[in-house]
Amino acid sequence: MADAFATLYQQGFRAFHAGAYEAATAALVQALQLRPDHQPAIAGLGMALLGQGLYPQGSPLYEARKRAERIPLDGGDISEWDGSPLEGRRLLIWPEQGLGDEIQMARYAPLLAGAGKVTLACSPPLARLFEQLGADIHVRADGVPPPTADVWVRNFSLPGLLGTALETIPPAPYLAAPSEPKRSGVGFVWRGDPTHANDSNRSLPSPDVLAPLAEVAELVDLQTPRGDFLDTAARIQALELVVTVDTSIAHLAGALGVPCFVMLPALGCDWRWLRGRSDSPWYPSLRLYRQSRPGDWSEMVGRMRADLAAR
Repeated sequence: MADAFATLYQQGFRAFHAGAYEAATAALVQALQLRPDHQPAIAGLGMALLGQGLYPQGSPLYEARKRAERIPLDGGDISEWDGSPLEGRRLLIWPEQGLGDEIQMARYAPLLAGAGKVTLACSPPLARLFEQLGADIHVRADGVPPPTADVWVRNFSLPGLLGTALETIPPAPYLAAPSEPKRSGVGFVWRGDPTHANDSNRSLPSPDVLAPLAEVAELVDLQTPRGDFLDTAARIQALELVVTVDTSIAHLAGALGVPCFVMLPALGCDWRWLRGRSDSPWYPSLRLYRQSRPGDWSEMVGRMRADLAAR
């Protein structure tokens, strides 16, 4: 039975990595018939369903990641929020995953701040950007204890707890930056964090891949940070358009409502971008471009060049 489970489990995650979410779902359902309590398989099934846009079905299963991953607040004196009315209780929202994920889930803070007292914990580069969300901001740092709260929640648990479906995603834009003079040009980001597990697939091998775009638009390098995310937001907001691989800048542009072309890999594409769509229900200002073949960025860049020329 162990060998059969391992085969199905691996089959499911290979299919998931390739974006074949139905096949991943079928394999993981069979695997869980053999080991119903396997938390990574349950969370994986949740992600496969989320990738199909089945949020009400996938969100509860995705909660299994909480038992597969260590969260710093586990074992503390603060109870985990179950979605019940806050009724004046202070809620601490704790971040998971990366900076882009924090930006994506930050849209829930203003909604919850209207129902109770909310503290949003965040990474230092996001602190000034998030001050506009109507919640108290706690900047995470080593050795700094979490703030006082009655209940806490992981940020990626919020869609499930609040009953989010594709049609009810809290709308963007929900962030803004100080105005800078508008300028012509297309900002670009060609790689993400090199420590990301899928960075070899999601990042470009070189910025030279984007050279055809320079034939039809003035390119502005956004790769090198200048200040924090509020400073970057101001730079992005002043541009006509942003072109980026799947990294935090895509989420920032979407949260600001800035037009953005997002380059998605054929392998390891994140479930939140769904599949086969050129739009995102999370960010209406984004246009998604998908690799037609693993590792081939040139065909995609050609499509983007044509669309830029048409603009």
